[in-house]
This record gives sequence, structure tokens and C-alpha cells, in this order.
Amino acid sequence: MRKLTFTALSIFILASLVLAGCAAPATPETIIETVEVEKVVTEEVTVVETQEVIVTQEVIVEVPADVSGVVLPRNETLFFNGYQWSPVVQWNPYSNNANNAMTIVQGANNSSARVTMFETPYMYNMLDGQLYPLLADGDYTWNDEQTEITFNLNPAAMWSDGTPVTADDVAYTFASHLKYETAEGANYKDFIETIEAVDSQTVLVKAKLGADGKVVNPLQLPAYLSNVYVNQKAWTEMLEERAGSDPAAFKADGGEDVVWSGPYTRFFNDDQKVVLVRDEDYWGQDASMWGKLPPPKYLAHTIFADNNAGLVALQAGEVDVSQQFNANVQDLWLVDNLPVSTYLPEAPYSVTASLPTAYYNLKSYGLDNVAVRKAIAIAVDYDTIIANAMTNQSPTFTQVPRSVMNPTEGEQALYDHDAVADLQWAGNDIEGANALLDEAGIVDTDGDGIREIDGQNLSYKALCPNGWSDWQAAIEIVAAAGEKIGIDITTEFPEWGVYQTVFTDAAVNDYDIFMVWSNGAGPTNPWGRVRQFMSSEFVGTSGNWNGNWGGYVNPRADELIALIPNETDQDQLVEYYTELTEIYLTDVPSFTLMYRPDLFHAVNESVWTNFPQGDDGTDPPVPPTNLINGYGMAGLYNLTLVEP
Repeated sequence: MRKLTFTALSIFILASLVLAGCAAPATPETIIETVEVEKVVTEEVTVVETQEVIVTQEVIVEVPADVSGVVLPRNETLFFNGYQWSPVVQWNPYSNNANNAMTIVQGANNSSARVTMFETPYMYNMLDGQLYPLLADGDYTWNDEQTEITFNLNPAAMWSDGTPVTADDVAYTFASHLKYETAEGANYKDFIETIEAVDSQTVLVKAKLGADGKVVNPLQLPAYLSNVYVNQKAWTEMLEERAGSDPAAFKADGGEDVVWSGPYTRFFNDDQKVVLVRDEDYWGQDASMWGKLPPPKYLAHTIFADNNAGLVALQAGEVDVSQQFNANVQDLWLVDNLPVSTYLPEAPYSVTASLPTAYYNLKSYGLDNVAVRKAIAIAVDYDTIIANAMTNQSPTFTQVPRSVMNPTEGEQALYDHDAVADLQWAGNDIEGANALLDEAGIVDTDGDGIREIDGQNLSYKALCPNGWSDWQAAIEIVAAAGEKIGIDITTEFPEWGVYQTVFTDAAVNDYDIFMVWSNGAGPTNPWGRVRQFMSSEFVGTSGNWNGNWGGYVNPRADELIALIPNETDQDQLVEYYTELTEIYLTDVPSFTLMYRPDLFHAVNESVWTNFPQGDDGTDPPVPPTNLINGYGMAGLYNLTLVEP
């Protein structure tokens, strides 16, 4: 028998660890493999009614010697929550549905890619809007005609198999995305003509030109460089061979043998946890990049059932970095006196840049009627959502009137507020909603309390993922608004693994109102968010992670969306964005429920400290992207142990 000795005073160990070998990250050492543990309860241990085991003296945990379990030293492990809500599906960076949130997050809908295992040429910083080199060596440059970008790769950049990262890898990655019809191929095929290797270290990105000879969208080229991973050509060729060059098989491959370039790689995962381990040979310790390895040897993520379970773990010091909504987060330090902090010391506690939005399925009966859509939208009590569901971790719609913009100063300057003031609403306008429906002739004719159109009741299902407590509370408030105006709205909360099909596959979407996030800050926003809200290019597509999930079509909106990327005159841009805001608030194809951070950022400093904060004076400033997204990765290298 192998014996692991845990010495602790007043440390709580979950009974699941004692009886079934599950993880207990709060202990000095954590067994992360699920194993059969023989007898652990001794005279020093008392099993209490709450199913916890209180350790007051030294306890010896006996584990069979031949198991594959490992030990995560607490002072070498950084624990997360809020990313992984169900088991990992794949480790294949070409997958459209890897469900691998700790390692594979890239593409047009993200402000920056997650760069733990796979890396991009550049890292986006949402605080200053700049791109910083990662695999690249120095800044990229445009040619005089603004049709091509050239950049060099860092000569130190290496794959995990010890071979160099080359321009051929960059070019072959893009070609493979196109050939095998991945989500990234779909995102960028209309904007990038080719990516070519000039030589082993030099990459040429050619923009796609329109019929007028102009670049279709110059915003998308730098966005690609900070949002899409570089994958190894040799591994991609192996993947092609075993997939028989079939696109479906290519994307469905599990990718367990994938080659990576980042500082961490796969270590362990099951239905309860995901653990990455540091690559001790990571190229980024070269003086040309970070100059050292990141301090945590392990990055671990327990798969919690919901936000409440994740909050309990944060309070207990079992989570270091919390990327989830934590209700009344300020109480953790003001009331509970815990060593917990957020990026900003005052409400809203983080940089709000995203707009979680309720989409209407415009195929649903009655929701093709703008009066119904607007009535629901203006009846919702947003102040209650923000005060209760968001516990004031969002500005109100009185403080930041609704538009297609996030609350940041730069975006708010991009539209004429006065021009659309009469279209904006702050919510809870029950009288106005009822009047709107009455005027449209949408009334209750049979006395059952539900309005009808042509004799059919207006009855809808509204949903969001189970366990996302702030979203669930918001959807319940939407349903309550429906009841006040004679529209029947019931709620459902499927698990994330099921929910994601609700909005990504138009063919199977039979729900009526459903929440989806919006693009936050990024190289293409606010244009990218407007496109996400209203562009008809996404209507009816399957595997759609890009936007317009309700199926809205407006030719003028499409025309404006096409005009913006090549417009350099600021006044003209304001006119375009103002008109798009007017269209959006008039037709109401969807409606934003709250303002929200791109990523929540609360940290417990029981074990690790020196996390990024808004006033910490770092230059460049490290954004609150939880140490693993874009330039937020710089914060990982600043961490130190509270007790070395």
C-alpha cells in the first residue's frame, strides 16, 4: 500500500474523497484520480451529518500502490472554476465542438484565444486594444495598399516534439481550416484569400478583395492572428491520413496525440475534473519571450454542478481563479473577511464588455410580429435582473442606455445617443407593453389570460444553461414579464452539453427565447458584435457559433455591416453605427438583458497572490482575462505563493 500523509488543523475534506477518492483541492495535497480508497475513517475522524469529514489530527489516507492516481501539491496547482461545465469531448484544435474550455477556445466570437496549450501568433489586450507577439517575433506590417500583412515567427518557438514552429505550419493550418470546413474556416474564408510561407520564418497573409478591388474586411486579418491557433503541419497530415481526408472524421478525431506549442498540456481529465501540467521544455522560457516557466506546475478545473457549488469552493480556498458569476461577490471580503478580490474594488467589480442577450426564434409562432417582440422586451424588469440576478455587477440601462455597444468609453462614442433616445427602453414598462399589444390587435379573446394571434395562444419556452445562476434568474424575470402582459412564457434549463445545440443548429432549434453571450472587446468590435446580432449570413446554418441565432434578415443592416470595415472616416462610422442601433431597437430581433464582463475575475489569495488588478500599475496593463486568455497570460507569470 502507498500511504499519503495529510497533516492539517481544522481542514474540511469532502466525504467523497474519503470514501471514493475524489478531489479535495483545499488539502495540502490533492488526489485527482478517482480511485478506490480503502478504510480512511479512524478514531481521529468524525463523520458528521453534512457528509463532511473534519480532520483535527494527522490522518493517513491509504491508497492502493498500483493505481494511476497522482498527487497535486497545493502549492504547485492553480485551481479554476467557471470554464468547464461538462466533460471534455476532444483535444483536437480543429474540432467544432471539443468542449475543452481550458485549452481550446478560439475564433471570431472571442476577444482573444485561450493560450494554455495551443498558441496564436499574437495576443490581444482588451485594455489597450493592442496585439502583443506570442509565436510571432515583433509587430506585423501592412503593405502600402493595405491588402497584405507580413509577420515573422519567433525563432525560439518550438513544438512539444522539439521541432520548430514554422511559416509552413501557419499556412497549412489555414488551408486545413478551409479544406475541412471547420468553424474557423467558415469564420475567415470570406476575408482571407491565402496565408503563405515566404520562408521558414516569414508569413504572408493576403486579404480577400471584393468586386470593387477593395479589401473585403481589413479588421479580420489581425483578428485571425490573435484568435486562431497555429497547428503543427506534420500532426495535421497525420490527422488527415487517419480521417481519410473526410471533413467530418477530421473534426471528430479526439486528437489525444496532438502536438502543442504552449506552456501546458493534457495531464488528466474525467467527468469530474480537468488537469493540465506544465511542459518543462516550453519554448517560452527563452529570453525572447517570458524568460521563465509559469509558476504553477498544474492548472486544474473541477467540473462543478452550478455556480453555487463553485462559490463554495472559492470560499473554501479550493478555487484560486473564479470565472463564474458569484452573487454579491463583495460580501466575500466585506462580510466573510476572506482573502478574495476582484479586478476592480467597487461595483461592477470588473470591466463589463459583453452583452448577454435573449434571442427570439423568428420561426416561432407570433415572434415574427415585432409588436410581440418589443412588448416582451420593454416589459422585462432589467433593474431587478441587475440588482438581484447580477447583484449589481452590471451598469443599469439607465446608466448605459441600450444600443449595440458595450459600456466601454470607446464604443459608446461610436453612435449618436440623442438620435436613438426615443427608441431606448429601461424596462418594466408594463403599461406601454400592454398598449402596444392592444394597438396591434393582439388580445385575449377567450378569457384564459393569454393573448392570441388568429386564435392561437402566445405561449413560449425560454431557456438558458442549467447552473448558470445569473442567467437562470434573468430568464425567470423574462417569464414573469410575460405573465404581466398576457403572454405565457415557461422556463427550461437544460445542461450545457444539450443547450449548446439549441442555438448552434437552426434545423433542430424548436425553442422560442434563449440566451446567448455576445462578443465583448476584440479587434473587430463593435462591428463583430453588430454582425453577430443581425447579419443574415448566419441564418439557417448548422454548427453556427457565429451569431444571429434567431434568424433575423434585414438587407439594410447587411449593407451597413458590409460598409463599416473599410470606412476610415470617424463621422461616417458614427452614422453607420447609429443607423444600425436604430434598426436593432426598432425591429428587436433580440434584446440584451445585462452588461457583463467578457470573463468574470475573482481570486482567492490563500495560496497564490499578485493577481492582476485594475490599479496595479503593470505596463502594459494585464487584462482581467483570468491568466489564460490572450495577453492575460502575462499575469500568470507574475504569480507568487503566499507562503513560498
